[in-house]
Amino acid sequence: MTDVMKAKTKAFTLIELLVVIAIIAILMAILLPALNRVKEQGKRAACLNNLKQLSLAWNVYADDNDERIVYANTHERSAWVFYEPGNTEEEKIRGIIEGALYPYCPEVKLYKCPTGIRGEVVTYAIVDYMNGHDEIEGATLPPLERRMQIRNAAKQIVFLDEGRLSPSSWTVYYYRERWWDPITARHGDGTNFGFADGHSEYWKWRDPRTVEIGSFLPGETISPDVQDTYWSVGNEDLYRVQRAAWGKLGYTPSH
Repeated sequence: MTDVMKAKTKAFTLIELLVVIAIIAILMAILLPALNRVKEQGKRAACLNNLKQLSLAWNVYADDNDERIVYANTHERSAWVFYEPGNTEEEKIRGIIEGALYPYCPEVKLYKCPTGIRGEVVTYAIVDYMNGHDEIEGATLPPLERRMQIRNAAKQIVFLDEGRLSPSSWTVYYYRERWWDPITARHGDGTNFGFADGHSEYWKWRDPRTVEIGSFLPGETISPDVQDTYWSVGNEDLYRVQRAAWGKLGYTPSH
């Protein structure tokens, strides 16, 4: 048998090659979702660590300032970070460094979730109840100014991963069964929170309507009629966030 004939007998046929390619494609289709989930879990863990560090820094700030908590409204120079829509990335970084919390958390990358998009520098926000806007539409409780006013620090949220919306202070209605600022759906259809006692948690949304709201893009709005008739009524995620943001509900849920 000649060398040419031997080479021919050892070669793959076209059908065999196509079968191998098909098997590789099937394996990739099976493995990629699992790899993506692992990657996302890693980002979630890093985000939780960021929020823990910020929450601890928030507490040390109160330790050093006679129990006063840092100002949450980022449109003010005295806030934990300073932020204005339209700022350049360089200006946003300067807003972190000049912020009141930076001496206690002096690492710029900790202010951004790993899933943040290009151009984002701060993706976290403090809830308005924690020394935010003093006139919050839809709320009847004045913002807290001192840490000692917090009834249950282990259940009261300070920070949340607000993502693409803005790092301005965040709020939700107190006396109505309705969202005010949109909520985000990240890290596998949920959101990370930092609590007043310094720990952080991931909450996975249970109501598909919450995930739907979380998929809204910046600038998109939800009409009041849709809010009242579809998004909010009977939404356990809403009740849970309201209780964590305010310490209690200011109304009786319809469901």
